[in-house]
Amino acid sequence: MRILLVEDEPRMANVIAKGLREQSYAVDVATDGEEALYQTSVNDYDLIVLDVLLPHVDGFEVCRELRKREHVTPVLMLTARAAVDDRITGFDAGADDYLTKPFAFRELLARIRALLRRDPQLRPDVLEIGDLVVDSANHRVSRAGIEVQLTAKEYALLEYLARRTGQLVSRAEIAAHVWDDSFDPFSNAIEVYMNRLRKKIDGSNSTKLLHTRRGEGYILDVRGVGD
Repeated sequence: MRILLVEDEPRMANVIAKGLREQSYAVDVATDGEEALYQTSVNDYDLIVLDVLLPHVDGFEVCRELRKREHVTPVLMLTARAAVDDRITGFDAGADDYLTKPFAFRELLARIRALLRRDPQLRPDVLEIGDLVVDSANHRVSRAGIEVQLTAKEYALLEYLARRTGQLVSRAEIAAHVWDDSFDPFSNAIEVYMNRLRKKIDGSNSTKLLHTRRGEGYILDVRGVGD
């Protein structure tokens, strides 16, 4: 899942971004409201974490503008202002949730998971595809009852495919939701990670779950639908 973090305080932005990336999220960082509006106009995000006190355009106005543009991406607002009126302003601007600083990082993660579950495709915490089990709450994967150890990026790629089981997922869609702005579209990173996943998930199993449609994309399915 790809998140836009809008936070102008460098230390706070670095800490949150690092923590989210360790949880397998792809994270882009914007440091002011104008940059946030630009990023959302060129990238597709699964969630936006939006600070209120920003240079140029504050978080309330960013949220209003996003909703005016008919963006339905969930918005979690962060602020040091705990007054009820401020929270009401945030909700009226179109925010989906509101978290007051300082906060425990575990609570931030829980609220992010709760917002992502509102998307029907993202709702289940445990995904089962044949004998493959993907536990998104705990980032654990097993096949035929045997735990599979994955890196953060391998897990993120597998979860994205698992949430779209049976659907053809293009390379562009994977790049947009599993990688961040630093992704080089001319690199072979997606192919490299898919090969690693095949070795770990399919390996010597007689039933292959990861399939390629050459020139089109990838499918995670119990049926043999690849080349």
